[in-house]
Amino acid sequence: QVHVVESGGGLVQAGGSLRLSCIVSGLKFDDYAMAWFRQTPGKEREGVSCISWSGEVKRYASSVKGRTTIARDNRKNTVTLYMSRLQPEDTATYYCATLDAAELAGGCDDYEHWGQGTQVTVSS
Repeated sequence: QVHVVESGGGLVQAGGSLRLSCIVSGLKFDDYAMAWFRQTPGKEREGVSCISWSGEVKRYASSVKGRTTIARDNRKNTVTLYMSRLQPEDTATYYCATLDAAELAGGCDDYEHWGQGTQVTVSS
């Protein structure tokens, strides 16, 4: 059984930064690309970033590009999302997800497994 556990969320002032982490178990981690997406009540899910199995290919949503970095450690089965210059519109529950392929050729939104999420709240 696949388990995905996110952590690192919290309350931060606008302009601040956060590092979100995710640990995955129950599958061969380096067979899968990984992604982060976020969701707020009443809004559609928004993809934030994704990373290929090797970590060599990374993609970012335009809304976070330039202030967000995604990384993975295949030895530890972890994915990290570092976000800076946070704004109130970044407030959401952030989810880490496995994708259905190792590479990103098929896109970054074919989520297969995700956790309970971690809440990020940015105050103005």
